[in-house]
Amino acid sequence: MLTRRSGLALLALLLLPLPARAADLASEVRARLADAPVLRGDFEQTRTLKGFKNPLLSRGDFLMLRSRGVVWHTRAPFASTLVVTPGRLLARGADGVATMQLDARTEPGLRAVNEAMFALVAGDLATLARHFRIDGELLEGQGWRLVLTPIDTVLAGQFASMGLQGDRYVRQVRLEERGGDLTLIRFTALSAAKEPTRDDEARFDAAGS
Repeated sequence: MLTRRSGLALLALLLLPLPARAADLASEVRARLADAPVLRGDFEQTRTLKGFKNPLLSRGDFLMLRSRGVVWHTRAPFASTLVVTPGRLLARGADGVATMQLDARTEPGLRAVNEAMFALVAGDLATLARHFRIDGELLEGQGWRLVLTPIDTVLAGQFASMGLQGDRYVRQVRLEERGGDLTLIRFTALSAAKEPTRDDEARFDAAGS
């Protein structure tokens, strides 16, 4: 997932129109993506920090409800939960105690940050197209690969690029920072549904979202 430092850099994004080619590419990719109001699966995040020999690895599962947000449940190396909704970001430790809590009412721009984070996972190209210059290619079958270049000078100073790769779903998110740090998130065991179950809704309710 995005770190808070990376996420706050997204506040400087500008809503600029896309060139025709980028708009066409985004449209083609959007047509290949499955309509998934509910998406769940597993994730593996590898974060490579400049100056450190070994990358940081975490694994867990996630639940995305288009109507509410995303719940990330990290199982290893330490249990924790991160809830991202349009107006809130909440992190809890294994004991259920909140370790970080940000609210759009008191944190200017948080809604825009969460929107961008949600769009990366959901493959929401309409939102991403407002924030990034989009390049990439269509692959055989249902495959596709996109490179997202931030337009704003502040964000460009933070990130070299962001990348998405997938087919009917987003399978991989790649965040490359100017400083040399690299975050790679892979999604597996994905399954979609049209409506959330009571258990799905309960995960958000239990997190206090």
